[in-house]
Amino acid sequence: MLQEFKSFAMRGNVVDLAVGVIIGGAFGKIVGSLIDDVIAPLLLKPALDAANLSHLNDLTVFGAVKYGVFLSAVINFVIVAFILFLIVKGINETQKKEDAKPVAPTPPPADIQLLVEIRDILKRSN
Repeated sequence: MLQEFKSFAMRGNVVDLAVGVIIGGAFGKIVGSLIDDVIAPLLLKPALDAANLSHLNDLTVFGAVKYGVFLSAVINFVIVAFILFLIVKGINETQKKEDAKPVAPTPPPADIQLLVEIRDILKRSN
């Protein structure tokens, strides 16, 4: 059973998925920091100034609903979705270019080629 688990865990798809999840988590932290520390404060600066607040997390309504955090999450989602869209679009374009390359026709099998030669010889002899 241990050997079977090892072969399952080391299969290519499982390892690729694990690498993707780890890279995705790291990428998520980078994008989260970009949103929370750079983009959201710039975009929401007028709202922060109007509410006399300095941090996005302090934006609340009725004292309990933190809509600043929600706005940050929405902006984060939109940016991540757009970046993933660009990545998938680039991959699809690359695959289209590879698919568009003409494939050389495969030569006919030897028996068909022999029959064609016999036909050509018979045509020339008549």
